[in-house]
Amino acid sequence: MKVRAAVLYEQGLPRPYAVSQPLKIEQVTLEPPGEGEVLIEIAAAGLCHSDLSAIEGLRPRKLPSVPGHEAAGIVVEVGPGVRDLKKGDHVVSSVVSSCGGCPFCARGRLTLCTSVAEPRKNGTLANGGRRLRLGSELLYHWSGLSVFAEHAVVMAASLVRVEKDIPLEDAALVSCAVMTGTGAIFNTARVEPGDTVGIVGLGGVGMSALLAAVAAGASRIIAIDTNPAKLEIAKRFGATDVFSATQEGCVELVQAATAGGCDHVIETAGSVPAMKTAYGITARGGTTVAVGLPHPSAEFSYPQGALVSDERRIVGSYMGGGSPLRDIPRILSLYRQGKLPFEKLRSNVVGFDQINEGFDQLADGAVLRNMLKPF
Repeated sequence: MKVRAAVLYEQGLPRPYAVSQPLKIEQVTLEPPGEGEVLIEIAAAGLCHSDLSAIEGLRPRKLPSVPGHEAAGIVVEVGPGVRDLKKGDHVVSSVVSSCGGCPFCARGRLTLCTSVAEPRKNGTLANGGRRLRLGSELLYHWSGLSVFAEHAVVMAASLVRVEKDIPLEDAALVSCAVMTGTGAIFNTARVEPGDTVGIVGLGGVGMSALLAAVAAGASRIIAIDTNPAKLEIAKRFGATDVFSATQEGCVELVQAATAGGCDHVIETAGSVPAMKTAYGITARGGTTVAVGLPHPSAEFSYPQGALVSDERRIVGSYMGGGSPLRDIPRILSLYRQGKLPFEKLRSNVVGFDQINEGFDQLADGAVLRNMLKPF
């Protein structure tokens, strides 16, 4: 079938993207789903910072490819061997899919599944297939998904069915931003009522973590960003204290305000300065959780002696460190109860003709989550 899709041919083009147009809208051929695959109609797709990092050239990708990984849609057709999904089901995409048989899957560490990491790196589906074509040229897949398109063919294991009463533009957010931010709080940090939480970086993931910290019953939530507008939003979302990362002595100010720092600090900006701030505001015995993805060459150093004497923990959390099949229903349950109002993350709706401008807004820090609606 023929579908419209955004195609990335070259990374690292200069801003503004509204002028350089890194994403070109093309009519591409999408092959029907094969064994274990599903064809979905994309209802909404989030413009994520991970996509922006690749557009900027910070994270290499196979090109040309169709980007996009955070989405919700409707099943149109299922391929042979698909048993758990059927035509008409509402689904969200997931970067985290698993084989179920590797040592990591056996231990419940689905985000570390070895069988899907290599295909993702190679720009294919988990089975090694490629279902996108422009003329005679095969295009690469983006995280096994490629949802900046009217339709996508993905592995069934990369989809989670959701109830039809959930608006798809809200459900799309759970696919990446919300699952990543809430997972950092619930799965990795394991925040308990009364704990103090710091969040460094207030994009879609950071704000999701903030909402989750509120839902978890944190007694104090410290929000840090360089953008004054986001600090004001953080207050409305439930932050008890906000600090500008550009303010001189930011770390010392937070330490003084919290009598030594926070029990758990979530870093979502994906930068070394942000990680230094996060570590600096973590209390003795506390946990610093790295969530943001920096340039592959970025390195963070820390005083090893204090790591021991203060019994600190520095841990990573990829895509929330959990299981989409388990965590997405839990998140949506909290959403239904009004305890996790992540619909507040949605900023603007853009079409294909505005997608490059939408990434300009994301790079400027002017939005939390722009949503692409292909139709």
